[in-house]
Amino acid sequence: MANDNNASVIVSKVWGMCAPLRDDGVGYGDYLEQLTYLIFLKMADEFSKPPYKRDSGIPKGYEWNDMKDLTGAALETQYKNTLEKLSEQGGILGKIFKQSSNKISNATILYRIVQMIDKENWSSMSSDVKGEIYEGLLQKNAEDIKSGAGQYFTPRPLIRAMVKCMKIEPGKTICDPCCGSGGFLLASQDYLVKNYSLDKDQKLFLKNETFKGNELVATTYKMCLMNLYLHAIGDLYSDNIPVVQGDSLLSDPGYRVDYVLTNPPFGKKSSISFTNDEGEEEEDELVYNRTDFWTKSSNKQLNFIQHINTLLKNTGKAAIVVPDNVLFEGGAGETIRRKLFETTDFHTILRLPTGIFYKPGVKANVIFYDKKPASPDIQTKEVWIYDFRTNIHFTLKQNPLNDSSLDDFIKCYNPDNRHDRKETWSEENPEGRWRKFTYEELSKRDKLSLDITWLKDKSLSDLDNLPEPEVLADEILENLQSALDSFAELKSKIKK
Repeated sequence: MANDNNASVIVSKVWGMCAPLRDDGVGYGDYLEQLTYLIFLKMADEFSKPPYKRDSGIPKGYEWNDMKDLTGAALETQYKNTLEKLSEQGGILGKIFKQSSNKISNATILYRIVQMIDKENWSSMSSDVKGEIYEGLLQKNAEDIKSGAGQYFTPRPLIRAMVKCMKIEPGKTICDPCCGSGGFLLASQDYLVKNYSLDKDQKLFLKNETFKGNELVATTYKMCLMNLYLHAIGDLYSDNIPVVQGDSLLSDPGYRVDYVLTNPPFGKKSSISFTNDEGEEEEDELVYNRTDFWTKSSNKQLNFIQHINTLLKNTGKAAIVVPDNVLFEGGAGETIRRKLFETTDFHTILRLPTGIFYKPGVKANVIFYDKKPASPDIQTKEVWIYDFRTNIHFTLKQNPLNDSSLDDFIKCYNPDNRHDRKETWSEENPEGRWRKFTYEELSKRDKLSLDITWLKDKSLSDLDNLPEPEVLADEILENLQSALDSFAELKSKIKK
């Protein structure tokens, strides 16, 4: 594994290419795409050699070694021809390189990037190093184009904690209906490999049958396929690819799975763009007419929860990152919460702190529930809530979330036997973060709201305990953005 010093050197090198590329008209998004293609080719070459000896599937004459020593126009031509050739391949390779083209027109910079990549052994490098590179570029791209793309990138420590709590087992199927770059799928594979001695059949099942998923955005979808390929997930030559591109909410895919782990995109409304009679572009709220949904809504998260309910087997389990509004919103939100209580054991809520997502001030939670076979009885008897938000503040750089940050939650969750739990909150210990609420208590709350906190917010009563200026600034930004979104929504309704 690469040590920390080596990792920081590599990240610095990758970032060092940004400025000259920007000056040459290449944005962060295009740089990320090209960097991904090139690192992919280098890693495919590494995995084709001992000790791995994998079949790379890359045609002779278009491998890394055919390009790495070239310069100038010869390098540009070879890289262009390689992208074209790989886009013509069947299976996962063709999907990865579909419509790919060289965006780096400066041959000198392209040569420097190729040499930088060639000097490193990427297959032996920790995934955290590669993750740091990709996440950093995703964040820069999100800032650069003022898009929300970065906000959807789920922190890897949170993903790993969710996988540990689910305690997934071999021979079971796992789905992420909005899988981004594949974080939940890869963490699940890693957990299964490290925690079980898999036999030949189990390894084959893990490779070809365990994973299902969707991703809407083309560039992110390609990155996900690359990650799956480099982790030996899926049949290289088969067109039966584990993850497909498209809007997963449009229809029931037909399959049913044992586990769903996911972080659906934030932003309340689903919408489609169209041009009106005056030639102006407008947006219209998108409501999915699906007979398997409990209720109609244009709220994306509520639709994803209904979609996940469809995806799960009668014994299936889910862990989903959701924004606060899912816990308290009336109308369709209340209908869905009541249906979840009726049909699933909705057993755990993890209230997440701010400062762990790229979008400032995002307030989110993880909900855990087990689907149950049809019954006239209410399936949820009690809900356990872990308040990991009150008086806790993270930042992306100075104080980032790490694996140990979630150790206490995992201990309280008790993955080995979640039916044997002990509250850390009591009348004698009102500062305890782990508390149980019975269905009888919750059913008396207005709209069955699950937006519950009991800890005293020290920042409200003690000026000495105010959050860091960066945290306060993030929260102000979030409140302003929320207000702007509300005004934009109101304006569109008035216009209609």
